[in-house]
Amino acid sequence: MKPFLLAAGALALAAFVLPASPILPPPVAATSPSAPLADPNTTDETPKDNKLIIYQLMTRLFGNKVALNKPYGTISENGCGKFNDITDKALLEIKALGVSHVWYTGVIEHATMTEYTTAGIPADDADVVKGRAGSPYAIKDYYDVDPDLASSLKLRMAEYEALIKRTHEHDLKVLMDFIPNHVARSYKSDAKPVGVIDLGAADDKTKAFAPNNNFYYLPGQPFVVPAGYNPLGALKGPREDGKYLENPAKATGNDVFKPNPSIDDWFETTKLNYGVDYQNGRTPHFDPIPDTWKKMRDILVYWADKNVDGFRCDVAEMAPVEFWAYVIPEVKKVKPDVIFIAEAYNPKEYKTYLTQGKFDFLYDKVGLYDGLRRLTRQEGSTDDITKVWKEESSGFSSHMLRFLENHDEQRIASKEFAGNALHAIPAMTLTATLASGPVMLYFGQEVGEPATAAEGFSGADGRTTIFDYWGVPEHQKWLNQGKFDGGKLGPEQQQLRSFYKRLLNVTSKSDALRRGRFYELQDANNLGKEYNQRHLYSYLRYTDKQVMLVVVNFSAEKAYRPTIVIPAEVMTRVGLNPKKFYTYTDVLNEEEPVNTLYLRLPPLSARIFELKVIPTTKR
Repeated sequence: MKPFLLAAGALALAAFVLPASPILPPPVAATSPSAPLADPNTTDETPKDNKLIIYQLMTRLFGNKVALNKPYGTISENGCGKFNDITDKALLEIKALGVSHVWYTGVIEHATMTEYTTAGIPADDADVVKGRAGSPYAIKDYYDVDPDLASSLKLRMAEYEALIKRTHEHDLKVLMDFIPNHVARSYKSDAKPVGVIDLGAADDKTKAFAPNNNFYYLPGQPFVVPAGYNPLGALKGPREDGKYLENPAKATGNDVFKPNPSIDDWFETTKLNYGVDYQNGRTPHFDPIPDTWKKMRDILVYWADKNVDGFRCDVAEMAPVEFWAYVIPEVKKVKPDVIFIAEAYNPKEYKTYLTQGKFDFLYDKVGLYDGLRRLTRQEGSTDDITKVWKEESSGFSSHMLRFLENHDEQRIASKEFAGNALHAIPAMTLTATLASGPVMLYFGQEVGEPATAAEGFSGADGRTTIFDYWGVPEHQKWLNQGKFDGGKLGPEQQQLRSFYKRLLNVTSKSDALRRGRFYELQDANNLGKEYNQRHLYSYLRYTDKQVMLVVVNFSAEKAYRPTIVIPAEVMTRVGLNPKKFYTYTDVLNEEEPVNTLYLRLPPLSARIFELKVIPTTKR
């Protein structure tokens, strides 16, 4: 069959022009998009409209206007963002990006070197705290919020509740962290509701493991602070003396069952016991339901009752999938539309955590993120993308959360990643549009924050600190002393933010990108001479209402003028008629519709074309 030639030539120099009376292929039986053919270029998945657009912000850093940035600086020196700093104006601008959900990171009270004893909060020991501000994943009280984030200590919970309400008033939903695997060594809830028994309060500490203990113990062995731990460099932290009283020692958060974890372990945390006897072949004890399961259910319900819309669950695979199968339905009895996102890293277990574990969404880090990072660094091949949709997320791509940055990953603009935030335009376009699942960006990503400084505990590693009090310099140019107007951004930053705004709005509003099927156009039989399969990647997303063509160029050096061929049977599959003519509108770059597609792809560029039939009267 003669294929339909969609694009060829460089600008107008060698443009392919559709003839007035095209040579038509033999008739092809029409196929509904809801009943895909068996085809190696697509999957049998029926996509779901799960196109959440998530904006993650580190609450401690987002609204901080102080620019001193003293390494290891205190909260009074370097400042700290507050709940109240996330104003109506800030939320309006976030919403304008195309965002649907805001993930407020670091809300729950955690261990810190900043003292709040006047508010009835016990002080922490620097020997088991990472960074001056402390890790937001070393939870000190599941029923309270971080006092750092409050303008008024006494009103800290009311201020968070007001932020939830304010966020909802801007038609945005609220996500927050749930940390199920570990807590701070100093964990003790002073804000727990009446009648709640604290974690560990009823444990039998003479036993290394008991099904209803909340922690694991090392009877007869006291905890030993890692040798050489120096939390503040040349400075001295509160109560820092190389010692911490914990006897018997508890198992450390990253499954270390010895009293002397190393400095590279999560030694500031203790692992929670979900009824798995790790030291006896990981034997499960799930009947009757372990006490920790019930306590975690109550904690999740507590926050769901505050009108939180979803939870990002930290290292979810470190809690047994049976626990999630129990707790997620329990919480949804209280709030049916609440969502659960798993930080997951084992592709072999993805399907288990979605089906048995009942998660709504999983991280796609060990897969799409890793492949796109290599491509952006000019190290990989587009074969990595094909592997993701064909193998790792086949059948459930609508449930994979895609991203290029979050608080754990290096900034795109850092020298450790790409060195220039604009280099990620093709990767971010693909991240947002490859499937109908959620997409996420991290605050500062949209203005090219490079995270070059050595903030203190974090050091200079290409990540924005989660352990220190800090002002995020490029983000602060958009923050502009609380105006949230981008008044101090440079031209390149404005260009980058404009790209994100266009991309996310196109993604959120497009029927095909939200719920459409996928068809890869990497088949060598349908590619022209200038289609370099290592650097170029193209695909269709389509519904009965819309057809979109996405083409990206990952090469940092070479521009391409590729020919992309859509065979007649593929046109029919996606709802196009081989007998008709179409206009092509690059909606990502906001170009005018053209009747003939002149496809030129500069280095590190992306195009998203909407295809529409040309009425006969307009030819």
